[in-house]
Amino acid sequence: MNYQWYPGHMTKAKRAMQEDIRLIDLIIELVDARMPLGSRNPDIDSLGKQKARLVLLNKADLADPAVNREWIGWFEKQGVKALEINAQTGQGMKQIQNAVREVCSLKIERDRKRGIRNRPVRAMVAGIPNVGKSTFINSFAGKACTRTGNRPGVTKGKQWIRLNKELELLDTPGILWPKFEDQQVGMHLAFIGSMNDEIIVMEELALSLIEFMREYYPHSLMERYGCEGGSEPVQVLEAAAMRRGCIKKGGETDLSRASSLIMEDFRSGRLGRVSLERPPVHADGIGENEARNGAQAPENARTEKSQMQEEGVIK
Repeated sequence: MNYQWYPGHMTKAKRAMQEDIRLIDLIIELVDARMPLGSRNPDIDSLGKQKARLVLLNKADLADPAVNREWIGWFEKQGVKALEINAQTGQGMKQIQNAVREVCSLKIERDRKRGIRNRPVRAMVAGIPNVGKSTFINSFAGKACTRTGNRPGVTKGKQWIRLNKELELLDTPGILWPKFEDQQVGMHLAFIGSMNDEIIVMEELALSLIEFMREYYPHSLMERYGCEGGSEPVQVLEAAAMRRGCIKKGGETDLSRASSLIMEDFRSGRLGRVSLERPPVHADGIGENEARNGAQAPENARTEKSQMQEEGVIK
């Protein structure tokens, strides 16, 4: 299956972002902690290369904590301030104001020398669809000041939110980029729900996810669906259908419904804390696309698989 989604409204949103860039001092970029590099829109780099940057690894509770720490270190080596957060629960939110002061210190000092007082930092909140931008703003502001939802592209229109005398936020629609050079990135974006599920063959997507989990997190599949170690993806899907009661009239398993439930299990964290990628080993001085292609699968999952092979649980 070819993973690609770039509806017309995203072109319009990108043009609006190009216009709005001149109004801001800082880009607060939300990424999905399960795939921090693959969920970065490279267009944001090109549009905002002269702006200060703060990267927030949202949904950190869904990703492997050790891998999260690796990513924070990786971004620091690239000269980018990064924090782990969970916008849903508020985890890590208290660190953000100080981080904004840190990354915008030159701007703040320049204003002070010019005698400009009480001018807030103006920040654009950017990210791909369904990464949690509006939920982040609601949590950060302490009230439901923007419209939120769990469907890609739900935020529309220009929305400025003044949090306090130091910071104003501009919420932006989630946009992807026109072409995924690496189809694995596209597949992983579909895993996390950043593409429209209506254009996805859900059974194919679920089988691809099972294949990934079978390779790197086999124990999670066994625990959740009661399948045997070494089961083929379609066997895991059948086991999940039986376990979750996805049975049609006549006793046939409803694989379509089971596929949707498996994707929901993954997206909600019921399959455990799963990281889809780890930092590239050699990323210094290389471009964004090269870094994407160099991102690795999670090593801790390889260790889990190796241990299970040694114990004879799987072959």
